[in-house]
Amino acid sequence: MRRARRSKAFWALLAFTLAVCAFLVVPVAMSMLAGVTRNYFVGWRGGLTLDWVVKVWTDYRHTIGLSLQIALACLACTLVLGVPAAYVLARSRSRLARAIEELLVMPVAIPGLATALALIVTFGGWGDLRRSWVFILIGHVLFTLPFMVRSVLAVLASIDLRTLEEGARSLGASFAQRFFGIVLPNCRSGIVAGSLMVVTLSLGEFNMTLLLHTPLTPTLPVGLADAYASLRIEVGSAYTLVFFVILIPLLVALQLASRPRDPSSTR
Repeated sequence: MRRARRSKAFWALLAFTLAVCAFLVVPVAMSMLAGVTRNYFVGWRGGLTLDWVVKVWTDYRHTIGLSLQIALACLACTLVLGVPAAYVLARSRSRLARAIEELLVMPVAIPGLATALALIVTFGGWGDLRRSWVFILIGHVLFTLPFMVRSVLAVLASIDLRTLEEGARSLGASFAQRFFGIVLPNCRSGIVAGSLMVVTLSLGEFNMTLLLHTPLTPTLPVGLADAYASLRIEVGSAYTLVFFVILIPLLVALQLASRPRDPSSTR
């Protein structure tokens, strides 16, 4: 009887999970399908075409390249800033460290438009910075850095970091050897999780970028909004399709790069 009850509960949970997945995935799939139909109002019965995808690539490929450039630069910045910051916060147990940890979350809690406005007021007059894509990069780093710090900090908090470092120090390891040989390998999963969030958030960030961008620096989400607002819905849907075609391989590559190497393969 107990097995039968567990079986029913399992199938009920599975059905619920599939329903939630369908609720999330079906609208996206329908939007991408609209991007390859000749006429959205007729549907797939009117025929399929890649003309809209070609139009998006022809007219908006500069926004795609800029978004990838900003996302990868944002990832590099958050790795350089976020991983050492997480290490310092994990090593310190002071109230100041806890206060800094909470302050790092503020850019996430504050609306993106407010953060963008603050950046414009503060740094908007700095030469040509306002017209450069670096200005968007600053906003993206400010927004995504807490996710990298939190991801790495969660992993470091789950291991006995002090004992590992003390053991390595007793064997004569320098700080650089301990950091690159002990700390980074042990927080690899947190770095990968943070990297995935940073890349996806940077590529899809719209609220902050809407104010930070200029006509010379439109990103992919801004171009997507313009396509939906001023062009046919097929063009906007094709833009969504191109976005997923670019994003998914990038995420898969990051996950493959995060897999631990087989020691036997290096022999």
